[in-house]
Amino acid sequence: MATYNFDDSNIQWHKLGDIEHLGYSILDIDAENRIVDVIFKLEPFRQIVLHRHMAVNHSFVIQGEHHLYEANGELKEIRAVGSYTSSPASNEPHRECGGKEGAIVLFSIRGSDHIFYEVLDDQQNLIGALSMQDFVDLYKANNSEKHKLEKNNGPML
Repeated sequence: MATYNFDDSNIQWHKLGDIEHLGYSILDIDAENRIVDVIFKLEPFRQIVLHRHMAVNHSFVIQGEHHLYEANGELKEIRAVGSYTSSPASNEPHRECGGKEGAIVLFSIRGSDHIFYEVLDDQQNLIGALSMQDFVDLYKANNSEKHKLEKNNGPML
């Protein structure tokens, strides 16, 4: 069977606030069913901010390896390309990064009107949160930005 490489050159990546080592692209939002589908791009061995998943997350590793670390820095799990995981909401904080080639991971976040992710400092104090409404606002802003570029430069292919 042939091996394929994922080409992300047509994906418009965005920075999520001040969170380092992470790019994102929101694919779809189903507000009625409270589902957000988003692709995250994680840099190689550069852990993102400590956080907790406060909603169910289904994830699929599209490219690379997805590394997860405990709050104390201990490696918790490595998810290989092609891995699919369904994880319940959890109060356990963790960090994530890509393996030696980085990682691109599809997340389908499900079932909450409220907070999807809590962002923590190194002492596990709450410093921010991402809600369903935050993702809706990001999606609208990103699509507005894309349409402005298309209007000025022609269709983005």
